[in-house]
Amino acid sequence: MKKLIVTADDVGLHPGMTRGALAAADAGIVTAVSVAAVGRAFAPAVELLRERPALDVGIHLTLVGERPLSPPESIPSLVGRDGALLAGYPALARRFLFGGIAVKQVETELRRQIERLLATGLRLIHANAHQHLHVLPRVFEVVLRLAEEHGIPYVRIPCEPAVAGRWSPRTAQLAVLNALGRRARRRLEPGSRVKAVERTLGVVDAGHLTVERLRGALRLAAPGVSELVCHPGLGDAELSAAYDWSYDWDAETAALCDPEVPDLLRREDIELTSFSRL
Repeated sequence: MKKLIVTADDVGLHPGMTRGALAAADAGIVTAVSVAAVGRAFAPAVELLRERPALDVGIHLTLVGERPLSPPESIPSLVGRDGALLAGYPALARRFLFGGIAVKQVETELRRQIERLLATGLRLIHANAHQHLHVLPRVFEVVLRLAEEHGIPYVRIPCEPAVAGRWSPRTAQLAVLNALGRRARRRLEPGSRVKAVERTLGVVDAGHLTVERLRGALRLAAPGVSELVCHPGLGDAELSAAYDWSYDWDAETAALCDPEVPDLLRREDIELTSFSRL
């Protein structure tokens, strides 16, 4: 049996990202969301999620691109001169490779993020990270430990089958991410309370999912559980002014809500599910 969880990331970073994710849950195929506790739109996102108790909530751990919850002076290896977290994964990866990231400081910041979201009373059932930085060596061990400590039963481990047989700068990046994912999966203890589903779909088309690309992603689902990673949003102009990711947020939301998609799931013999129903 092929089962599919559809997770909308970036909830709470911007109101438009929250609106898109919830629209794709209310009228589309999204069954889970991951929330950035550092987000500027965190508080209103929490209020909207309280109105949807059936929607799975997870933590979108964030080590780049935003302001930290910790005082910057307590996590100097994670911030720039402005006190903000480093701009993106290339900057953090460079510092990490040269030994400039203090793992204890990573734990300090991620613990604050998890505890802020838990303090809202929402149940956290899964964890992932912005730009998938949680699968970096040593960082993943921190995330596993925090998930165990806080009773979070699922952690995302990237395993993107669309990389096979394709070459582009994007697929080259994802080949590295898949390798990190394989290493992370080996760190899961057989008896661990923290689990990961078998594969991730849609990462190769992050921010650019269309119905046609969804069709291609769904064809890669296999027996077991897959997680479709998506980034819906509403208000491209406003979102593009705030984040220079070149995402097609409105189009991705429309694709996830397209009436053709449930038929695609049926044709591929895929059952839509969520972490809490596994």
